[in-house]
Amino acid sequence: GTMSSTTRQHALDHFNRKGSLDFCFLLSTRAGGLGINLHTADTVIIFDSDWNPQNDLQALARCHRIGQEKTVNTYRLVTKDTVEEEIVERAKNKMILDHLVI
Repeated sequence: GTMSSTTRQHALDHFNRKGSLDFCFLLSTRAGGLGINLHTADTVIIFDSDWNPQNDLQALARCHRIGQEKTVNTYRLVTKDTVEEEIVERAKNKMILDHLVI
């Protein structure tokens, strides 16, 4: 996105700070997939699934980090009969193929 790395790091530090009252950190799956540690988060809501399921998994991994002390709940928002539904279905099929190849 358009946020500078300094501003992003400040926001992350504030969110992860012990006793922080912040309860929501909103970011896109692609922006959230690299270089971000959200070990204090306990809920992930994916609202922009990627065609590549590895990008979604990478974004989920931001909360499953060293220091995470809570169970992390994951939700995926998908609107019925839309392109989102097709994206999720194709991503699911790609993951099945990944596991069959391995």
